[in-house]
Amino acid sequence: MAETDLIETFRAAGQGQVFEYFSELSATEQKDLLTEAQEIDLGEVSRLKRELIDAAGEGGLDLEGLAPAPYESRPEHGGDAEAWAEALQLGEAALRAGRVALFTVAGGQGTRLGFNGPKGTFPVTPVRSATLFQVFAEKIAAAGKRYGKALPWLMTSHQNHEATVAFFEKHACWGLDTERVRFFRQGRMPALDGDGKIMLSAKGTIAMSPDGHGGSLRALARSGSLDWLESQGVDTISYFQVDNPLVRCVDPTFIGWHLRRDSEMSSKMVPKAYAGEKVGHFCQQDGRAVVVEYSDLPAAMQEETDAAGNLRFIAGSIAIHILDRDFVRRLAEGGADFALPFHLAHKKIPTLDASGAPVNPTEPNGIKLEMFVFDALPFARNPVTIETPRQDDFSPVKNAEGVDSPDSCRADLLRQYARWANANGAGLEVDASGLPVVKFEVAPSFGYDEASFADQWRQSATPISIVDQTILA
Repeated sequence: MAETDLIETFRAAGQGQVFEYFSELSATEQKDLLTEAQEIDLGEVSRLKRELIDAAGEGGLDLEGLAPAPYESRPEHGGDAEAWAEALQLGEAALRAGRVALFTVAGGQGTRLGFNGPKGTFPVTPVRSATLFQVFAEKIAAAGKRYGKALPWLMTSHQNHEATVAFFEKHACWGLDTERVRFFRQGRMPALDGDGKIMLSAKGTIAMSPDGHGGSLRALARSGSLDWLESQGVDTISYFQVDNPLVRCVDPTFIGWHLRRDSEMSSKMVPKAYAGEKVGHFCQQDGRAVVVEYSDLPAAMQEETDAAGNLRFIAGSIAIHILDRDFVRRLAEGGADFALPFHLAHKKIPTLDASGAPVNPTEPNGIKLEMFVFDALPFARNPVTIETPRQDDFSPVKNAEGVDSPDSCRADLLRQYARWANANGAGLEVDASGLPVVKFEVAPSFGYDEASFADQWRQSATPISIVDQTILA
């Protein structure tokens, strides 16, 4: 669109303030502002203003008919052992056939950790200090070797895109085939003020932010990545987030449950540790699967128990999913009735005052718009949720200290290594929490999950002795 036409389009949409200082900008700054403006779908912004801002306060979340969602229990908790075994076989067959790709949402910065850089570059393991990206790369490489197929790996980010790509190049993708590691940018949305006006962060810069982890799904289509996956024979996408090094990103049993049920979107749950744990809740409403955020489910409902005294709403969402490729395409290309909804969040957004001077607010002054990946569930055919052990799939790195911190995650990794070793006769001394007395690390090249570890342990030519600072590789 020509420069004058684009500016006039914004003015006609009531968003002319975006170009208020255009004449004061240099030619380069004008070009950059026009490029940003071209990213914005003004029709979408107008619709979201009506639906989310103008209609604010018309009612909260509809809880009518909300019930706990069913899930497949682990065999040790009464689940169907035969069905779980069948799922494992189906998943392994899919991996050997090259039907599976990995997808990491990697847009986070390490700000909350006091770390300057993309979160994926944060060193996390207890002995090697391997980064989050390295852990995933090594798991993917080891799984590819086990199943005889190199697994494609997709990654989306935005503000840290160049730094992420440079980090992978520096480390030569940790031995992965660079042709099968694909990076693309996530979409962005403009910040709005309370009247639905697009905000500026500087005279020549629109206040833009990533459109949420749900936006990564339409970015898969817009980047051409879905077409690329189809050309590779991939129809099954394993989705996980960058802050969880414990995740079994290549889980054949999970893949098998997804295929066994002919599901378009499958999810893992962990039983909530306590009623108020800050995780989403897998629920069912009007015959559809939904996830209700902890902040949206009343405390009284979170505390409800069944006849056995267990929490009714016990299925906690940990952001691990499997998605059918064609389902993602339909979501990305569908109309308003088949698209993820946007959510608004009131944030402190650096902007300009009426005179054009910079303002760093101390209170929320604007609205960010984002989509959540779990909002795809109600659209999916045959969604399935399976139980997974927390200690084998979920220990995120979110906070600098305390719960969900690097220290708590490293301790969970050590407990996992010790469980695997002791299950194979290592006889390690552990404390009451399962933390081993000796500090060691299992590199994914030795074992990236319990089954691959056990196989490697049994195949070792000589007995393995674990001492302090040992790395099993």
